[in-house]
Amino acid sequence: MDATSIIGLGLGLAALLLGSMAEGGGASTILQGTAAVIVFGGTLGATLLSCRPEDVLRAVASLKGVFIGRRPDLEAGIAQILRFSILARKRGLIAIEPEIHRLSSVFFRRTLRLAVDGASPAVLRQTMQQASLTFEDQGRRTAKVFETAGGFAPTIGIIGAVLGLIHVMRNLADPSMLGTGIAVAFVATVYGVASANLLLLPISKKLLSRLNDELHMREMILEGVLGIQTGLNPNYLEERLKVFLPDSEGD
Repeated sequence: MDATSIIGLGLGLAALLLGSMAEGGGASTILQGTAAVIVFGGTLGATLLSCRPEDVLRAVASLKGVFIGRRPDLEAGIAQILRFSILARKRGLIAIEPEIHRLSSVFFRRTLRLAVDGASPAVLRQTMQQASLTFEDQGRRTAKVFETAGGFAPTIGIIGAVLGLIHVMRNLADPSMLGTGIAVAFVATVYGVASANLLLLPISKKLLSRLNDELHMREMILEGVLGIQTGLNPNYLEERLKVFLPDSEGD
């Protein structure tokens, strides 16, 4: 589980509820079905209109990864690459082939497979860099879905508030309804701003962070496999790969 995602979401929602209660309200004060339908339904509609269907589906599927998952283990990746490097120097690249299917990373498997099958270093680099570019484009499109929704939500919230105020103005003859009606109208604004800044935009940022971590890992894997393919001494290869570690780990 990603503790920061879970704690962040829980803390944000708790702050809203506790803040409402501190002002004399309660959960019922900010739970308004009509406002929810306007804001969330309108935001969803605008997002669907703006984004490709496949990107929206990937965005929905990516939600699990926001709360469950961890950063790629760079040190474990380096250790695995060095093990393959030593094996290849002793017995040749073909000796790595039985190990390929055991790797969990599809990118690692594809890169090693090309190396073992005899692709030139230039072709190997070009092919896998293009694979990473395609992966990056897809990942950024996925994150953009949540960023787009986060941009629409506050505006839809204002629209909901205006619609609520229109309803209030139609009932001016009953002063007892004004306070409640206005409060309900502004709940839509709260929904729009809160959903954008506590949920949608943070999810987009988290997905981009995960994407950058994965791209960093892929770059390291590619450099490692190229080192194996060219017969680079494992000691030199290790020093080359250590530059991918954070400074605190690479010292």
